[in-house]
Amino acid sequence: MPISQAKVKSVLSGDTLVLTSIHNAAQERILSLPFVSAPRIRKEGDEPFGFESRDFLRRMAVGKVIQFQVLYSIPTGVKRDYGTVTLQTGQTLPEAAVTEGWVKLRDDAGRKDESDEAKALLDKLQLQEAKARAESKGIWAASGGKMETSYEIPDPKGFAEEWKGKSVDAIVERVLSGDRMIVRLFTAPTKHVQTMVLVAGIRTPSTKRTNLSDGKEQPAEPYGEEAHHFVETRLLQRNVKVDILGVSPQGQLVGSVIHPNGSIAGFLLKAGLARCTDFHSTMLGGEMATLRQAEKHAKDNKDGLFRGHVAAKGPASGDVEATVTRVQTADTVYLRDKSVGEKRVSLSSIRQPKPTDPKQAPFQADAKEFLRKKLIGKHVRVTVDGKKAASEGYEEREVVTLTQNNKNVALMLVEAGYASVIRHRRDDDDRSPHYDELLAAEEAAQKDEKGMWSPKPPVVKTYVDYSENLQKAKIQSSVLQRQKKIPAVVDFVKSGSRFTVLIPRENAKLTFVLSGIRAPRSARNPTDKAEPFGQEAHEFANRRCMQRDVEIDVENTDKVGGFIGTLYVNRENFAKLLVEEGLASVHAYSAEQSGNANELFAAEQKAKEARKGMWRDWDSSKDGTEEDGSTEDPSTATNGATNGDSTPAPGVKDYRDVIITHIDPTCRLKIQQIGTGTG
Repeated sequence: MPISQAKVKSVLSGDTLVLTSIHNAAQERILSLPFVSAPRIRKEGDEPFGFESRDFLRRMAVGKVIQFQVLYSIPTGVKRDYGTVTLQTGQTLPEAAVTEGWVKLRDDAGRKDESDEAKALLDKLQLQEAKARAESKGIWAASGGKMETSYEIPDPKGFAEEWKGKSVDAIVERVLSGDRMIVRLFTAPTKHVQTMVLVAGIRTPSTKRTNLSDGKEQPAEPYGEEAHHFVETRLLQRNVKVDILGVSPQGQLVGSVIHPNGSIAGFLLKAGLARCTDFHSTMLGGEMATLRQAEKHAKDNKDGLFRGHVAAKGPASGDVEATVTRVQTADTVYLRDKSVGEKRVSLSSIRQPKPTDPKQAPFQADAKEFLRKKLIGKHVRVTVDGKKAASEGYEEREVVTLTQNNKNVALMLVEAGYASVIRHRRDDDDRSPHYDELLAAEEAAQKDEKGMWSPKPPVVKTYVDYSENLQKAKIQSSVLQRQKKIPAVVDFVKSGSRFTVLIPRENAKLTFVLSGIRAPRSARNPTDKAEPFGQEAHEFANRRCMQRDVEIDVENTDKVGGFIGTLYVNRENFAKLLVEEGLASVHAYSAEQSGNANELFAAEQKAKEARKGMWRDWDSSKDGTEEDGSTEDPSTATNGATNGDSTPAPGVKDYRDVIITHIDPTCRLKIQQIGTGTG
């Protein structure tokens, strides 16, 4: 018989090999060793020494190129060839197996008419068997050979918890697809567990399979067979280590399968035969970043699944510095930088507590407040990760990673339980570069029941609107006037000098009006027309005050329930800042009443001399004349912060409290001074 060459794909038992053609791996044949038989491995229970006998042949032959010669064939049923094998080391089979006592001669050996060569081989084997039996080798040993193998795991979660973080020696018994295989785990010297293991961190295309429901054959996905072949040629019946990480929702073990050269997942990804899957990210931890780098390598080289891959266009420039001007929600903020002005962006890969989720929705306010305290008015580093398509009435906007003091803002939100991580589509590359850290942080927050993951609902803070009517305003004003520098938050900017503020410790919501100044009126809607510099004053107030922590002094109330007083931003009178920028003028009477007259008049003079804002055409020669010849009846004066609703009066130097005692037909007044006056 001619001598042929082949590669050993696997061994079925200690006396049977599965061979593949060197030139075409799809061509297979089964070769049994002549004249001998080995104990069998069976699901219902192994024969004594069945595993050891097969393992002897497996270690010797699997993955090796061998030469074989068929001595005879048995045509009954499936045709099976019987022949001898010569290894590259020079060892021959079945001689080596008989010598070590892992197979025995069959009872019918030699009963058929054999060739002289076969008879010579049989005589040699009989001598070797006798020697092995005498030395109690292999199956001839007086004890041992019992192996307990479990093919089902009653409690996969419990098993995973027991072996989590441990490396288990194993053999890959069968490769089902590139990312799943049947593995024999060596849990004890005489106890094995044979089960399916999912390769953590990846998903490979499926192979050809038959649907059990209708019996129809489903073709393989592109590169499914290639991925299967890639793993099979490297791992089938090889010794590996399995790091058990957890359990899938279907109760299957998930783990890293480690070949002596490294994790098979990384090799599959680098070859372009698998994609990263986010489902196992929290199990893998830092190892996931290594897998993503391997996937990126395949994408960059357009290998395998990524042959037509087009890399996403990165941002036009690198990281930029910006200031957070407003927090819209816990995942959307407004930024302002020198190049593009103000823009709205969303934080990459996270979502605020869902308004539609009854358990998450109550935490929306707390989440927004958490972000406001962290970011409002602060400088951040902005990294653009992609774009979010326009939807549900929202325009297209960038998704970014914000870093403040070297801390990832999105990660802080997720760690506090105030945001969840978006599960991206497989082909969605517009995601955070720290996606795996976000997933790990979310899992930790859920475990610790932080934020919206807490079973207890949050304490809902309800603010009472004391500007709703004049009566409520006066009552609350009397309380607030007795306090100084009251901590508050600017909730909304109505105009340059009118705000909605919240006082958390009082659970109070107020309309707050700056005293001592008059700011030009801004447009209240697109069809309305603003006074000169009204819009500029409004925008200035927005930039400096919106959502900022401030302090207020309440002095009085106006006729519609507004609270009049002084607002301090970073301990500085904001009215003075408006006046200095030429975006408001001093209302003399109101300024004197507030006690800030000197400060405000000095700021106004500074703005005039610098020709800022409304004073750009100021003429110093006319200004003095106007002041000397102007008067105002204090009984008709307003607080001065009416946002353009009344005519301002120029400053005067002497005010007196009077009572009007008579008005004649020509509108002449008779007055009586009260007290000693102010002059």
